[in-house]
Amino acid sequence: MSSSSPASRSAASGPTPIAGTAPAAPLSLCAREPHVPAERLVAEMVPPPRFDSVRFGTYIPDPNQPSQSEAVRVLEDFATGLDGSPAATGRRGFLGFGRSKAPKAPAGPRGVYLDGGYGVGKTHLLASLWHATPAEPERKAFGTFVELTNLVGALGFQQTVRTLSGHRLLCIDEFELDDPGDTVLVSSLLGRLVEAGVALAATSNTLPGKLGEGRFAAADFLREIQGLSAHFRTLRIDGEDYRHRGLPEAPAPYSDAQVTRAAQATEGASLDDFPALLDHLARVHPSRYGALTDGVAAVCLTGVRPVPDQSTALRLVVLADRLYDREVPVLASGLPFDRLFGEEMLEGGYRKKYFRAISRLTALARDAARLVDTP
Repeated sequence: MSSSSPASRSAASGPTPIAGTAPAAPLSLCAREPHVPAERLVAEMVPPPRFDSVRFGTYIPDPNQPSQSEAVRVLEDFATGLDGSPAATGRRGFLGFGRSKAPKAPAGPRGVYLDGGYGVGKTHLLASLWHATPAEPERKAFGTFVELTNLVGALGFQQTVRTLSGHRLLCIDEFELDDPGDTVLVSSLLGRLVEAGVALAATSNTLPGKLGEGRFAAADFLREIQGLSAHFRTLRIDGEDYRHRGLPEAPAPYSDAQVTRAAQATEGASLDDFPALLDHLARVHPSRYGALTDGVAAVCLTGVRPVPDQSTALRLVVLADRLYDREVPVLASGLPFDRLFGEEMLEGGYRKKYFRAISRLTALARDAARLVDTP
């Protein structure tokens, strides 16, 4: 658990209502159709603002969860091994592997894989590893799995390999495989990067050998999945979600009038009808969801209701991740966020994504409570 959890930090800062001002027309996410050049996708592969200041020293392991202390120790050693010199990955092994005379990748795992539940600090540790790695920012990359596949879509496979091959470290947050195409694509990409000497680090709620399970015929792609697993040493991180530990339940939704007033009184806030926003997300590529929220101080939504289908739900998960990364509070009317996804979704193959979205949106809803006028 972090000593200064992102949820608690953001509650102390950020947008505030402007008292005594006349209602202004708030922004609308539905009116935005951002276009993101490929160069921006590459340049933005750094830890998000929420994790700018995290370090190993700001991660406070739970004394009842020894796996958390062990993860910090292993990752600190891993970062120390990445000294950033020209052929470091050939001269020095990773994760305890010894020196090699030949300037080629050592046998065995080439990276670390942080597996654990929601809110145990995996992203905090992954970002800390990025910050601790002694290499120039342009020689280390940090992005979610979705952002990585979007980068391949924007640059093409070969150009992505060339772009990332010069990196010392690639950090992949929220590693998930949602379809066979992603399995083959990522297996090939990471294989090429490992051959080029790039160290890997990833987080997920699913063990490497179980990626894709419940989503598609994983057995048909077992070789690719096993190939992915071979790149990593798995570190299990146990614990409970710090975002909800010792905190009250998510605030009940507000009325449409309260949400509208807060949006009008808060500089930089957006205001959208929830069903309309879901429709708009289908017209914007997920790689642009970050740009969709550029300059938005708070997201206000009216009429929140259960998402109608799986495709819509997965798009909402990506938006929730981008809002959480940017510490954008979310104020809503309608149903509470823990009722966004139906029982069938929460029991299906994407359930871990949905639970993560609920956890993050709940934290952002708490942050938004200060925007509402209270007696």
